[in-house]
Parts: sequence; C-alpha cells; structure tokens
Amino acid sequence: MNKGRLIVFSAPSGCGKGTMLAEILKCENYRCSVSATTREAREGEVNGINYYFISDEEFEQKIRENAFLEYAGYCKHYYGTLISEVDDYLEKGIDVILEIEVQGAMKVMEKRPESVSIFVAPPSVSELRRRLKKRGTESNEVIEERVSEAAGEISLAEKYDYVIVNDALEDAVSDFFAIMRAEKLKAKFSGDIINEVLKNA
Repeated sequence: MNKGRLIVFSAPSGCGKGTMLAEILKCENYRCSVSATTREAREGEVNGINYYFISDEEFEQKIRENAFLEYAGYCKHYYGTLISEVDDYLEKGIDVILEIEVQGAMKVMEKRPESVSIFVAPPSVSELRRRLKKRGTESNEVIEERVSEAAGEISLAEKYDYVIVNDALEDAVSDFFAIMRAEKLKAKFSGDIINEVLKNA
C-alpha cells in the first residue's frame, strides 16, 4: 500500500480556507491534522477533535523529545503539530492536510520536502478586504491589519508547489483535487501501479 501524502495548506484570513476544507474533507481519504496547544479549550471545543489540550509542562517535554513537526508560541500559548498525529495517518495510506500559517509551513516544507504545499489566495487584496468587512466581526483597524498581514503572506506564495485562487468555491475545490490527482500520477509514487503492470508482462 502506498503511503498517504502530507499536504501543507495555507491561506490568509478571509480566503475561505475553512469552507474549502469542509468540502475537501467530505472525501474519505483526507484528514486534517489536529494540533496540540496549551491554551484553554473554548466553549464547544472537544479535546482530540479541535485540538489536543495539554499543559505547558507536557508541551515543553514534547519539545525536548522532538515530538513536533513544527511548533510556535502565540499570545502566551504554544501551538504545535505532533509527528505521531501526522505519521499514523500517512502509514495507513490516508492523506493528511496540515492547515498552517506561512512561517510554520516553511518549517514543515524544509523537514518534509516530499510534502505537497498549496497556498490559497484571494482573487485580489481588495476582494479580501471586502470579504473581511462582510463578516462584520472586526473593526476597520483590525481588518486593515489582517489585509496588510495577508499581503505579506501572499508575497511568499511562490515558495509553495501550487497556488489556488479561491474566487468561486467549486472551482477552488476542483483545483485542489486536480492537484492531488496529478501528484498521485507522478512516476516516483507509482511503484504499485508499475509492479502490477510488469506482473502481467
């Protein structure tokens, strides 16, 4: 059985990555990696589904044990991707999507160069601003901060293997599956297919 693929998936806030992932995860062969964090669970969040909620001491012990593919401190809390969480699925032939911000993505891409990296971009910065305003959940000041941050992230998109522009959801999801079909047809991942063909020579 071929191993699953690790998919590094990044997008600025407001690009609709959550909606995209909800559609992608309807396919049985994809799982989202669950991160570990030291922050408290919010109302409605479930341990092992939204995050693995652990103490600072546990997290720091795991850092010493090199248990993380990547980790970072943010707003006085740790967040990290457990190697075991990713590799258990990959060994079962399941593709793992790692939804991650750009800096963490760079670390993962360096450690796992065989990963498939996908950046989701908005059609334009002005459209991103419009989407963020439409949410109605943040002040204009916060929106402008997010837009500025997004512009910096978009400038790093060329470091990824693929860029999907999320203009229409259906097209963006279709592009994702087209990328994964193409990846699985690469000769270096087609050992099982080639062996099957040669068996009937």
